[in-house]
Amino acid sequence: MKFLLTSGGISNPSISDALVELLGKPIAESTAVFIPTGVHPFPGGAEKAWKAVHGHASIPLTQLGWKSVGLLELTALPTVRSENWVPAVREADALLVRGGDVLYLTYWLRRSGLADLLPSLSDTVYVGVSAGSIAVTPYNCDAEFDLGFVPDGSDMAQDADRALGLVDFTLYPHLDHPDMADATLSTIEKWAAGIQVPTYAIDDDTAITVVDGTVDVISEGEWRLLNP
Repeated sequence: MKFLLTSGGISNPSISDALVELLGKPIAESTAVFIPTGVHPFPGGAEKAWKAVHGHASIPLTQLGWKSVGLLELTALPTVRSENWVPAVREADALLVRGGDVLYLTYWLRRSGLADLLPSLSDTVYVGVSAGSIAVTPYNCDAEFDLGFVPDGSDMAQDADRALGLVDFTLYPHLDHPDMADATLSTIEKWAAGIQVPTYAIDDDTAITVVDGTVDVISEGEWRLLNP
């Protein structure tokens, strides 16, 4: 699988060019499957999901001019026969994974069976936004925040600080975003000091690509690599 891990979506020409390079063809000739699951735990999650699906959200993702876009709701998949959704995932050129609650998203990636399928999708581009990007790294930098949205009695809180680990670094998005007090470089450095893998702190104009284990930074903004 090829990864394009972003903080704020396809937010500038450099990231857009990187996406086209990973796809190997224009976006207008590419098919995508969109996963909005991560926004559901938050207040107003239903509205946020609708806006994201219809391209009205501020994050450039579904509205890029794809040949087609399908919708995959992870919470529904345990009740659906795998032969009725797996082919759509395998045939898509890109998986677009919206941000939100990392813990919730990671939980449903696992429970739905999609997490087990991802490593076999060698030609697919995984496009993550914020939580959608963090979910494929080894660690969840939002674990403390996400725990506040776990329903009473749920087993979701187990190993809240761990994500899927499909790449060998972790990610802290929204570097120095004015609306996110916990995304300052000093705060990220303190968190990264306790992590056993490198941490990329990236702003909304930066993305990380991973192809066959090779990591590249695509940026028109600010980013830092923090080694353990």
